[in-house]
Amino acid sequence: MSRSIERQLHLIDFTVGSILRRKGKNGALLLVYTLVIFVLASVLFFTRSLRTEVAAVLKNSPDIIVQRTLTGRYQFIPVRYADSLRSIRGIASIAPRLWGYYYDGGFGANYTLMVPTIDTVQSGTIDIGSGIAKLRKIGIGDIVPLIGYDGNPQTFTVAHILADESALVSADLILMSEADYRVFSRIPEGYATDLILTARNPREFPTIAEKITRLLPDTRPIVKNEILRTYDAVFSWRAGIIMLLFTVVILAFFIFSFDKATGLSAEERKEIGILKAIGWETGDVLAMKFWEGIAISLVAFFLGAIIAYAHVFFGGGFLFAPILKGWSTLYPSFTLAAHVNAGDLFALFFLSVVPYTIATIAPAWRVAVIDPDAVMR
Repeated sequence: MSRSIERQLHLIDFTVGSILRRKGKNGALLLVYTLVIFVLASVLFFTRSLRTEVAAVLKNSPDIIVQRTLTGRYQFIPVRYADSLRSIRGIASIAPRLWGYYYDGGFGANYTLMVPTIDTVQSGTIDIGSGIAKLRKIGIGDIVPLIGYDGNPQTFTVAHILADESALVSADLILMSEADYRVFSRIPEGYATDLILTARNPREFPTIAEKITRLLPDTRPIVKNEILRTYDAVFSWRAGIIMLLFTVVILAFFIFSFDKATGLSAEERKEIGILKAIGWETGDVLAMKFWEGIAISLVAFFLGAIIAYAHVFFGGGFLFAPILKGWSTLYPSFTLAAHVNAGDLFALFFLSVVPYTIATIAPAWRVAVIDPDAVMR
């Protein structure tokens, strides 16, 4: 073993003993430090995983959604508009879509009503999401009354309960036949909620959207990329809310770091003076303080990151889930897949470990360059 490595090992051994001698102060600092890392890492892990899950779900969504508007307000779109759009080169397929929302006053929940693209639901029956089944405590074969557009109840029989694997998008979903949906919502024949388009080349999305607007000025094409950007902005905004809620905790951490940076306690100054008096060099003192900062910050970083990982991917992120998912009554029950971005971890490491380590070295250098007698006096 080289002399320099052996020297560093002795410094590390002494540093560990020094930390343990001031276990009260260092323990409080470690607790706050770990809490800050836990909050930041939990938000990063949760939002990153949600974004990844949403991107995976929207991967099979329509390339372009065409809606009809009148003076900025949403309107039903004539199905015949699809014939006009077929003249645009680059469009692979066009299909009308029927869907909407239903408010269940008895349970205070909003459901999504939809006619599947391939109408496989029999008249008089519905397929429901697992969230609705759990909320209303119903199963296959049960009768479900729903209030139609005219205020009169219509009854449907539950034919299927959608699989939990699709709960992220189907927890609040009700599928019904086209005939039942038109009677229930009074959407006349020849009209749809919107049109869904599939394009051959993703790079042509903006061009196709522009051609749709020119051909049908009363329509609004929504490209898949715009939906992804909207979700990304929503998750970033909600993550910012959590950061604001924990500002006090983060400020407490910076107060601790500021206390380290502005000076050492009398006991620490005396310890450095004694070390200089018995032959320690300034570089040795700085190395000791460097290892002290690294030890505390690394322990806090790994503890906070590990607890955050368990909280998000094993505990469902129960502390932040209501804010990051939204305030819907029907929370989809699903387990987030572990999506951890190396860039996020590096940024978290750089912004938390590096500043604290520097904060422990700076005051030690100011004391180490002073004459040992003056320091101990």
